[in-house]
Amino acid sequence: MDKVTGKAYVLGDNVDTDQIIPAEYLSYNPSIASERKLFGRFALSGVPGDQAGLPEGGKPFVDLADENRTASEFAVVVAGSNFGCGSSREHAPLALAEAGVRAVVATSYARIFFRNSVNGGYVIPAESEEKLVSEIRTGDQVEIDFDNCRLRNLTTSKEYPLRPLGDVAEIIEAGGLFAYARSRKIA
Repeated sequence: MDKVTGKAYVLGDNVDTDQIIPAEYLSYNPSIASERKLFGRFALSGVPGDQAGLPEGGKPFVDLADENRTASEFAVVVAGSNFGCGSSREHAPLALAEAGVRAVVATSYARIFFRNSVNGGYVIPAESEEKLVSEIRTGDQVEIDFDNCRLRNLTTSKEYPLRPLGDVAEIIEAGGLFAYARSRKIA
């Protein structure tokens, strides 16, 4: 499996799907390319600033003042426990993916968010063995090595163990559940 390298965006515990993509943006149709991009533009726009872990004067996830910008500069979201709790909307991992996020590292996930991420092939949900929100800062360069189950903070040179992806690794590598089923001639 590939490594994911990029800037980290740090969040706290219990980030729910309403914070990941607020309900007011669910009227966009993800099957229409121009509307699908808007999910990325509004990803994490419901997260309160004090929970975002931004350094003083830091930028929001996606600068909403620029209406043409849909992708974030962040490739990895680092969060605490119970990431993706709340309603079971598939739009939450889709919004992160459309914003350019390739992976989320959290100590635990709401089960439906985890499965939506894997099944849709949106983002890779990695689980950390320890809480990393106080170890990694928003803007740090990180590298996730899925083969060796490690996250390395390239800014500080510290490494942290991740739990293996397990049975979902093949689905993630295939690009989601439907792609996996096609590759196995299941569907």
